[in-house]
Amino acid sequence: MYDKSMISHSTDETENEAVCFAGELEKGDIIAFFGGLGAGKTAFIRGLAKGLGSSGFVTSPTFTICNEYDGSPSLIHFDMYRIKTEADLESIGFYDYLEKNAIIAIEWFENISGYNITPTVTVDIETIDENTRKINIKKT
Repeated sequence: MYDKSMISHSTDETENEAVCFAGELEKGDIIAFFGGLGAGKTAFIRGLAKGLGSSGFVTSPTFTICNEYDGSPSLIHFDMYRIKTEADLESIGFYDYLEKNAIIAIEWFENISGYNITPTVTVDIETIDENTRKINIKKT
């Protein structure tokens, strides 16, 4: 079990917290991200990738919906902003990715929360002001 709240004052602090948290993750973990546009979800995932040893350039997969990054284990990054139905989820092959024994990070998890996908980790990022974020991380 892991339960931590922190205040981040910059993108670098958010990424550094994620680098440290990456060591808590295991193959098969599903991370549900919550937070508005620009909250720092992708910055956190960039830190996770770095913490897992990825050499890839991490960007939000808003239009591609999914990006995969090497690492140990690998990281699969989804942006579900445009996913509205379970048929949409199936059409991107989401359920096949669950079989890859990777860590799966899902931005906009609320868009797919009704489809029997149980996260093992939640990361909720609340915008306080232009640079400040409150980050709550829970791992069961």
